[in-house]
Amino acid sequence: MTSAQLFDLANLYILPFWTIMILFPKWNVTKKVMGSYLPFLPLIGTYIYYLATTISSESAAALANPQLADIARFFAEEGAAGAGWVHFLVMDLFIGRWIYQQGQEKQIWTVHSLILCLFFGPIGLLSHIITDTIFSRNDAAPTPTDATA
Repeated sequence: MTSAQLFDLANLYILPFWTIMILFPKWNVTKKVMGSYLPFLPLIGTYIYYLATTISSESAAALANPQLADIARFFAEEGAAGAGWVHFLVMDLFIGRWIYQQGQEKQIWTVHSLILCLFFGPIGLLSHIITDTIFSRNDAAPTPTDATA
């Protein structure tokens, strides 16, 4: 399998997980699948493969003391770009899973944050933080009492 094919496969692999979190959040299968760490293992294996086939002593030294120009040169290599992209896929899915679980636990709306996390990672996390803060404030607000009592 080529690096390009592995890249394509990793991109396809994550789609069912995002789909069930976004479209079927209350489905028992979604809860069971997203309650497990197993979905992450093939992606982590892919990441390790890309690193193992890309890292040289020179690139390892550059990554140990990162400078923007060195990082840019490193990611210009196909395997390094693949590793970087799979890193995004793993971390975005992990954060998406956390957002999903928070939504289930706190009974708050997360569809918008999950979609943003799928496409823009940190912006989806920010969206969830804002949504959670708004919902938490509403839950913590005192309930009006009857003034005539």
